Amino acid sequence: MGKRAISVTLRTDNLTWLKARAGAIGSRSVSDLLDQLVAHARKATPGGAIRSVVGTIDIAADDPLLEDADEVLRLLVDSSLGRPNAVKESRRSYRARRRGLPRG
Repeated sequence: MGKRAISVTLRTDNLTWLKARAGAIGSRSVSDLLDQLVAHARKATPGGAIRSVVGTIDIAADDPLLEDADEVLRLLVDSSLGRPNAVKESRRSYRARRRGLPRG
C-alpha cells in the first residue's frame, strides 16, 4: 500500500519526543516512526482494522432509488438552520500598525 503526505500539528514537546524516539530506534524519519506507531495502535486496538460501511445507512423502503432524497435533505438542512446557533468568539486584541519606516 502506498503512502500519502499529510500535515500534522503537534505540541512542541510531542514533536521533540518523536524526533528523539526516531533517532533512538533508528527510524528513517519522524514520518516513518509516526506511521509505525499508528500501525501498531491499529493492530493492538479492537476494531482498529478498516471496516466496511455496509449496513450503516438505512434507505427508506418506500424510496429505494432515492428519488425523493433532495427533498428530504432540504428539509433536514432547513430544520438544522432554523435552530438557534450559539457562537462565542474569543476577543482578540488588535494593535495599530506603524505606517512608514521608523525615523532614526
